[in-house]
Amino acid sequence: QVQLVESGGGLVQAGESLRLSCAASESIFRINVMGWYRQAPGKQRELVATMTSGGSTNYADSVKERFTISRDNAKNTVYLQMNSLKPEDTAVYYCYALQYFAYWGQGTQVTVSS
Repeated sequence: QVQLVESGGGLVQAGESLRLSCAASESIFRINVMGWYRQAPGKQRELVATMTSGGSTNYADSVKERFTISRDNAKNTVYLQMNSLKPEDTAVYYCYALQYFAYWGQGTQVTVSS
């Protein structure tokens, strides 16, 4: 069972940046897909960005050109660099891993003030 721990959330103003980290309890080298989802109050959880073990990435249209997902296999960590943040990016951000089963972190709050 993969355990995921997110960090890096916080309160920022619009236009600023944050970097989220997701530390996995085991090697992520063999994990098929890792990524980030988010859930805003009153809304469904939605995909933000994913990355396969081969390096292919997928982004939600709303974050393209602003967010970048990356992974450091040596540190068993996945990152989400978020630039030019907007108030509509406010949500709880969840780390996700898919390896036979889907695994989720506990979430980290990101709040963007206008």
